[in-house]
Amino acid sequence: IGKNIVGVVLACNNFEVIDLGVMVPAATILEEAKKHDVDIIGLSGLITPSLDEMVHIAREMKRLGFTLPIMLGGATTSKAHTAVKIEPEYDEPVVWVKDASRAVGVAQNLISEAKRADFVAGLKDEYARLRALHEGRGRAMDFLSLDDARANRSGIDLAAVPAAPHELGVQVFAHIPLAEIRPYIDWSPFFGAWELNGAYPRILDDPRKGEEARKLYADAQRWLDAIVAGEWLEARAVVGLFPAHATEDDSVVVEDSEGGEEIGRFHFLRQQQDKKDERANLCMADFVAREHDHIGGFAVAIVGAEAKAAEFEKQHDDYTAIMIKVLADRLAEALAEYWHARTRGALGIGGADPDDLDGILRVGYQGCRYSFGYPACPDLEDRAKVVRLLEPERIGVTLSEEFQLAPEQSTDALIAHHPEARYFSA
Repeated sequence: IGKNIVGVVLACNNFEVIDLGVMVPAATILEEAKKHDVDIIGLSGLITPSLDEMVHIAREMKRLGFTLPIMLGGATTSKAHTAVKIEPEYDEPVVWVKDASRAVGVAQNLISEAKRADFVAGLKDEYARLRALHEGRGRAMDFLSLDDARANRSGIDLAAVPAAPHELGVQVFAHIPLAEIRPYIDWSPFFGAWELNGAYPRILDDPRKGEEARKLYADAQRWLDAIVAGEWLEARAVVGLFPAHATEDDSVVVEDSEGGEEIGRFHFLRQQQDKKDERANLCMADFVAREHDHIGGFAVAIVGAEAKAAEFEKQHDDYTAIMIKVLADRLAEALAEYWHARTRGALGIGGADPDDLDGILRVGYQGCRYSFGYPACPDLEDRAKVVRLLEPERIGVTLSEEFQLAPEQSTDALIAHHPEARYFSA
């Protein structure tokens, strides 16, 4: 969404913008840059794996002899990360842009014969200071051997696991009513997408942002009413519940629901840093019993957003087109939350769920859902295993060569149901 807003802002200031979309491989980005003889390459990152991909692109641009500047931004990016990890990999300017409102000024400086040299020199000095500061603050982290880390695994009790769900295997659901999903929307990221950062509902009364936030929220409700009433978008899900067990080597084996044969295996990483205290070195496999347990997985999608947004783009109504995409993103996350609640019910652990959305968003329920690319399951390639188990192409969801889901308004997760299952950092 941020990328779309940047594109609109630049276009309104007489820049020609070539939008390649999302989940674009590095080779495609660089091929298109050459084909169109562009002046600047812009990169946007929403999730943590995007940061590594930006480093890769910078290295590729240097290897291939590119001299174009890079502008980058997005939720997971920062000036410090750009200075420490990306800028050293490329000899030409690499500029972190804090928000869409600053993109025009940065782009103008980068193409200006009069201003570019001083602008770039100032950036390089600033990034050098940030790197020096980072090195000064750096502290060597001590790591345990893998055997020692496993010996310090979590001591949670896995003896008592919920009874087997009534229905194992994979189920496909289409035309899930949007009205049922709507109550699960987390509105705080909605405002962030429009660069009105703040927690909902407090942002509505913010002394500086409140008036604009209320207008935006009212607009969102109006368009959401139209989306629900007109069935402009379709919610779909494919969900699986499988027998599973953990192994000594931090793997989780997924079994066929009928014969008990292995149909998938996930190798999870265990924390290895020496924490210097009594805390355990966690691994997601700790939350699955060694015998006779179960694990869940799902992929969900909101279908139709791109086509509907394109209708408004043809009418030169960029605001509404972006609004449709932002709301579709929120509905996709709400659908994941909604379906996780349904899965907890199927596992027999939904009875203690919070009564309010705030409690749900604070993970005030039993179990946890884990998305790929984050510390508990950082390997995006494991997403291909979920695809093999669930076959989400039946709901129109495909996996790219970069292990990203399409359509853009899609998400997936693995579900552990143990009471102590939780998120943890690397």
